Amino acid sequence: MSDYTLAVNWSGKNALSDSDSAKVISGDDFDSEFTTIRTAVNSKADLNGDATEDFSAATQSQSDNSTKVATTAYVDAAAGALNAAAYPVGAIFTTTTAYADSAAVVAAIGGTTWAAFGAGKVLVGLDSGDTDFDTIAETGGAKTVSAGTSGSTTLSTSQIPSHTHTLSSLASNSSGAVVTTSGHSAGGGSHTTDATGGGSGHTHTTPEHSLVQPYIVVYFWKRTA
Repeated sequence: MSDYTLAVNWSGKNALSDSDSAKVISGDDFDSEFTTIRTAVNSKADLNGDATEDFSAATQSQSDNSTKVATTAYVDAAAGALNAAAYPVGAIFTTTTAYADSAAVVAAIGGTTWAAFGAGKVLVGLDSGDTDFDTIAETGGAKTVSAGTSGSTTLSTSQIPSHTHTLSSLASNSSGAVVTTSGHSAGGGSHTTDATGGGSGHTHTTPEHSLVQPYIVVYFWKRTA
C-alpha cells in the first residue's frame, strides 16, 4: 500500500523562463501525474465499512487510558481483568439463569472453569468458635427429625412439680370417737396422706417434622480456574 507523491515538479515550472520548453505543461506531464495517482489509489484497501473487514491496529497496554482506538484484544483483556477482580478463583456466582454447564457460564461472565456448587444447601458464614461451622465447605444438618425417637427417665423428687394434699377433717364413728388409720394422728394441727404415684419412668415419642427454613431456590457456581 503506497502513498501518493507528485510525479511532476509543477511549482518548479514557474521559475523557468518563458523560452524554456520545460515550462510548458504537456500531455506527458498529466499522464505521469495521473498514472502516479492511479497507482497509489489502487494500492489502498477498498474499505466500505462492512463488519467482516479487518482494521489492523496496535493493541495498547492495559495501563494506557489515552484516547487511542481500543482493539478487540485490548477490550478482551480489560474484560478478563474486570471479571477476575469480580469473580476470582474460589468465588461463588449466584444466578437464576439455568446455564447448561461450565462453558455456558464462561461465555456469560468469563473465567475458565466453573463447577455447580451447594446443591440443596444454604450458605453459612465461617465461625471459628463453633465446631459446626469452623471449616470451609463443611456440611451438616438434616431436613427432618425422624419419627419414633424416644427415651425414658425416672423423675426425681426435685423434678416433680411442688404440690400438697390437704385433709379438711378427720372422720368420727357413731360413738363420736375419732377414727385413726396407720400413719395418721388422731390429734394435732396437721395431717398427711400416704404417698401416691409409683415413681416409674415415662416415655416421650417425637413425631417426624420438618426443620426446613423458608427458602428461595437459585443456582450456585464456584469458579475453580
